[in-house]
Amino acid sequence: MSNVPWWGLPLIAALFALAGAAAVQLTSARNDYLLSRRRRTRRWYEERKAAYVALLAVFERDTFRLRAAYDAGEKPVSALVYLDEVGAPLMQVRLLASGPVRSAALAVHLLLQKLHGEMNPAAVVGVQPEIHFRELLTQVPLVVQQFEAAIREELGIDTTPPAPPAAPNGRARGLLRRPARSEPLEGLAEIGQDRKV
Repeated sequence: MSNVPWWGLPLIAALFALAGAAAVQLTSARNDYLLSRRRRTRRWYEERKAAYVALLAVFERDTFRLRAAYDAGEKPVSALVYLDEVGAPLMQVRLLASGPVRSAALAVHLLLQKLHGEMNPAAVVGVQPEIHFRELLTQVPLVVQQFEAAIREELGIDTTPPAPPAAPNGRARGLLRRPARSEPLEGLAEIGQDRKV
């Protein structure tokens, strides 16, 4: 006869069942947390990317309009039209972006705002308003490029393509293919088992 009381085996089974249920609950909670974190990270990335693309599109459209008006010899649209168009995307970037991206976006905005204002460098001797406007207009792509670089750095966007996948032994897949041979394999020429190409 065993020295284990009659209630011992059911108690041990119940303890193991509780421990198993607790382990399942902990694993499930951990998986839910990781999934939630992954979703938040993806949403963070997508929100910022959408805001940055919208603002870049406004900057690009406005730069094109300014350049077209300058080439046609017309007066650019008023600053209020530009501010109405850029207001919402700029506010979204100002709320979501990190410091460097926000500063770069504001630098582009201030330059475009200056281009929409009155070009009156009369206080500076020898500066003509047309030349001043053209010089500021040529600076816009450079400032936009700094904005794009700040966005790439914040979002971790890499401009180089990923490397091709490696084979299990560490060599690239392209290296595993054997070149076609037109000569017989070594030592097999005498027995007539040439490799056909």
